[in-house]
Amino acid sequence: MENQSFQGTKEYVASAELMASVNIAIALKKPLLIKGEPGTGKTMLAEAVAKNLGKRLIIWNIKSTTKAQDGLYLYDTIQRLYDGQFGVEGVDDIARYVKLGKLGEAFDSEDQVVLLIDEIDKADLEFPNDLLWELDQMEFYINETKRTVKAKHRPIVIITSNAEKELPDAFLRRCIFHYIDFPDKELMEEIVRVHFPDVEANLLKQAMDTFYDIRAIHDIRKKPSTSELIDWVNALQIGGIPADKIKAELPFIGVVVKKDEDLELVRHGNH
Repeated sequence: MENQSFQGTKEYVASAELMASVNIAIALKKPLLIKGEPGTGKTMLAEAVAKNLGKRLIIWNIKSTTKAQDGLYLYDTIQRLYDGQFGVEGVDDIARYVKLGKLGEAFDSEDQVVLLIDEIDKADLEFPNDLLWELDQMEFYINETKRTVKAKHRPIVIITSNAEKELPDAFLRRCIFHYIDFPDKELMEEIVRVHFPDVEANLLKQAMDTFYDIRAIHDIRKKPSTSELIDWVNALQIGGIPADKIKAELPFIGVVVKKDEDLELVRHGNH
């Protein structure tokens, strides 16, 4: 068996617990369910796993209307009817009008892939259980072409959820679960330095202290995320802002705080 072990990447700083969860899910051949507040790197994790293990990444973005069947295949009857009316050649070849979905693509791949099922909690309550059935079977039948698509390799499945809806117990039982905690200051510094290795130490410290102070405000509606801190550090560097002005003057604070009410709270708390 191919030895696979996720170690993080240069661009993606993963905690030891997260790396362990990824590797357990791969070893047990179970989907890895990732939760965490927005901006904790849930989606980027799948990209990092694919890059680190040298595998292709397939992304299935879930919407409120998504059904498990959509992930297997779609039969485009409208296009076939249209082509038939206009005398397009090959209209009798039904296979031309069958398009594999993201799950079907993962099953049909010659090599093992990483499949990201992004924001599963957007779909209806039946979706997670239907999805597990397909992942258990590792094959599906295309009725229109009488073809069975059988997975050559079990994909490494990473599922993200923003915890907007409760997921069914049966689904949760079959997954390895990991909650990505918001990075502490030590890990956050490591993450920011991946993007800006030469950032001046005092500027980074003042920006991070202010950022965590904002996140700690009790009534704040949208806590700023990692990506907003990274953008802010970038703006502070580009703007040539002295480190000692950051806490007092909150330059470019609109990069970090995105709601009017939150802006009032931050400014009020700063005076």
